[in-house]
Amino acid sequence: MSGTSADGVDVAIVDIGPRDRGPRGQEIGVRLRAFHTFPYPVALRRRIFAIFDPETARVDDLCDLNFALGEAFASALIRLSRRSGVPLGSIDLVGSHGQTVCHRPRGRPLGRRRGGSTLQIGEPAIIAERTGITTVADFRPRDIAAGGEGAPLVPYADFVLFHDKRLSRAVQNVGGIANVTYLPAGGRSTQRLSTGDLGDVVAFDTGPGNMMIDRIAWRASGGRATYDKGGRMAARGQVSDRLLAELMEHPYLARRPPKSTGRETFGVRFADEVYARARRRGLAPRDILATVTEFTVRSIAEAYRRFLPAMPDEVIICGGGARNRTLLARLRESLRPARVAPMDEFGLDARAKEAVSFAILAYATVHGLPGNVPSATGARRAAILGKVIPGNAERPR
Repeated sequence: MSGTSADGVDVAIVDIGPRDRGPRGQEIGVRLRAFHTFPYPVALRRRIFAIFDPETARVDDLCDLNFALGEAFASALIRLSRRSGVPLGSIDLVGSHGQTVCHRPRGRPLGRRRGGSTLQIGEPAIIAERTGITTVADFRPRDIAAGGEGAPLVPYADFVLFHDKRLSRAVQNVGGIANVTYLPAGGRSTQRLSTGDLGDVVAFDTGPGNMMIDRIAWRASGGRATYDKGGRMAARGQVSDRLLAELMEHPYLARRPPKSTGRETFGVRFADEVYARARRRGLAPRDILATVTEFTVRSIAEAYRRFLPAMPDEVIICGGGARNRTLLARLRESLRPARVAPMDEFGLDARAKEAVSFAILAYATVHGLPGNVPSATGARRAAILGKVIPGNAERPR
């Protein structure tokens, strides 16, 4: 997995399998064996960000980068296999989300059809060839083809990992973009995963996450920091009520789900515009950072109150935001009386969650199980996701 912040490759090695009689119609058991994030080399990360910007993106660079990231993903898996002692030859399947470079779920009209589109790169044929392992990738397009937004795709995995019989839960990812999955309380049905019948699960992108915070931290530090470690810089600033009120008027926040967003809406360009406007008003850099941190918190809290069936009993925080103590403290205050805690307290390393989620989706694909949740993406039906690249007969051991 490589997220919207594009800071590195998250690799998880997991044991996944049916708990009882077989994959179809059964609960799925998941155990994390190893996890690591391999940072991108500076030059490669610079190339990725150049592709994000329509003014600097070139089709030949996109073509080259697709293969370069395939090599980076394959290398990361091989390195984790070696450092963890889990033999590469013992791994049955790779699930790769890739790197999103453009996500336009509404797109342009194509005749009478809505022209939604999305593009993830990181060539899966390279991963399959270098590792010898069957690889499932490119999960989002099938959901868009079925009329959905192509996001969020993690609700299926959230249900597998965190559905509870007694408590309603919200799984809140604060990555580059923030997204929530609401899991009502109730016993697991053995048929639900096999049919895609997760209609009472609500999920959508709430809005900005770390993407804006990271950019403002970079601007506020004069380029010395790529993120606000622990939320320390924001903790020293004061929130501007005027700027926060303006940010909360963003039209995306008022849209009803299903909905998804990305760097095109809350990325570098938007963050730079906000920073420039705030500096013209005389706001100190750390006050701007405090305000955009509060923007992430407030947009999450407002999304819960507007669009969830009820406030959850527990909120499970994952993504980079789980390490931002300032953001976490404000979420606890804003989402009372719900218990708000990092995912680590629920038995899974919060940093590994999204990589684990795409391993679960790959498992679903090869077992013929639908991996999207139409109530979350807006698709017309549950669909089997991804494209399968066979591995090699002679695999590395």
